Amino acid sequence: MRAAPYPVQTGIMPAVRRVCDQIKFAVRMGEDRPITGYGGRATDDTVRCSETMTFNPLEHRGIPLDRQLRNWRELNVEPVDPDRADPYTKCRIITMNGIETEAIFFSHHFSRVCPEMEVKQQLAEDRYIEQQQQKTVNWLLPGQSSVLETTIAYEQVAVDLTGWVARMEPDPYLKQAYEFGVLEDFDHLYRYANLYEMIEHRKAEKLVDNLTEVMPGRPTMLHHRDPMDNVRTPYDRNQAQPISKLHALTIMAAEQQTMNFYMNVGPQYMEPIARQLYQEIGLIEEEHVTHYESLVDPGETWYERLVHHEYNECYMYHSFMETESDPKVKAVWELHLNMELEHLRLACELMRKHDGREPESILARELPPPVTFEPNKEYIRELLATQVDLTTLGAGYVREAHERFERMQSRIHGDEKPPSERVIDEHREMFGQEYRLQSEGDHPVQSLREVRVSR
Repeated sequence: MRAAPYPVQTGIMPAVRRVCDQIKFAVRMGEDRPITGYGGRATDDTVRCSETMTFNPLEHRGIPLDRQLRNWRELNVEPVDPDRADPYTKCRIITMNGIETEAIFFSHHFSRVCPEMEVKQQLAEDRYIEQQQQKTVNWLLPGQSSVLETTIAYEQVAVDLTGWVARMEPDPYLKQAYEFGVLEDFDHLYRYANLYEMIEHRKAEKLVDNLTEVMPGRPTMLHHRDPMDNVRTPYDRNQAQPISKLHALTIMAAEQQTMNFYMNVGPQYMEPIARQLYQEIGLIEEEHVTHYESLVDPGETWYERLVHHEYNECYMYHSFMETESDPKVKAVWELHLNMELEHLRLACELMRKHDGREPESILARELPPPVTFEPNKEYIRELLATQVDLTTLGAGYVREAHERFERMQSRIHGDEKPPSERVIDEHREMFGQEYRLQSEGDHPVQSLREVRVSR
């Protein structure tokens, strides 16, 4: 067997390069031989670095599970450059961190209610690899970035990932759920961007790189609803299209990760306004997780859900492998995709054994078009003009401030302005105006256009 074409280095990239380059070399030489360090085979079962045609993950084996474990050197990933990295590369990293975290949490919940020892053992083995994947992905984020800079990237994910999903979603009810939520995350981005300039004296345009506008959405103070009005009607697992199930899992995972992040980083600030703003928006992320998780049919079996999680991981890694601009990060996506293909195969075997059903009966025959991070400026502006005044009532949406909504507003706000309003007031006092990034012109809603103050 030939030696790997790269010398031993610190970091995960040698392992990634070893897999990708030896796949390429074996295919070029017409060989069918083990891949150094993993024992997979360079055959049609392995996803190659240049593969771009229609792709059915059920037709590929990937890297055998017993060869997926990485050592410390391989886990020591080199983070992206905080000043030069494409903002959407950071968005993809944050998204996949959320996807992996959801997979880990789901596996733990499944294990807690599963009586079969062999299933619990397989879940544990797979979950340890998922944990290594999560550590690899999340550690791609640069340590030089402040908590607020990472927060703004989280909210850019929430805007442009949810915006893209809403545009692609075929089910009208699910589409409305994403359209409703994206206007709230859009407002969170605006509030945090103002806090960022107040505390760190920097402007958010360098972080979002003019890909996402920064201006008011549905005002954050109006996001506080009675908890029962955050529960939506789930899709029907027998009627919903496969892409709708993937969308629901993806946005639920992303919002859950945002909630978890704010729960932990909020107290790290000394400034009262920062601590209070994270507290307020953290509570709204609880509402958003409830909103999105309730879209998933609770009638799905545990094995059905397991297969959906693994299939969605394949879909997301394949999507980002196809759209990633950073070659090093792209190689990580590719390596993890080849791992997830084996996780999916094993999950499908469990479904056949314990549910007595074929996974093909619930999955798409090929992956949908790639999930793509791209500007949604025109779409967001259209939603602002038509839906900014919506709230929820039961499982639906209304424009009137109904009794339950008004009672919740009164109880949580009392006679005080919430932190989300005070942060804008304090920014105006400090700079004479609020921070906005409106590349496409004035705000489409007259009442939300900028107010300047005399200094």
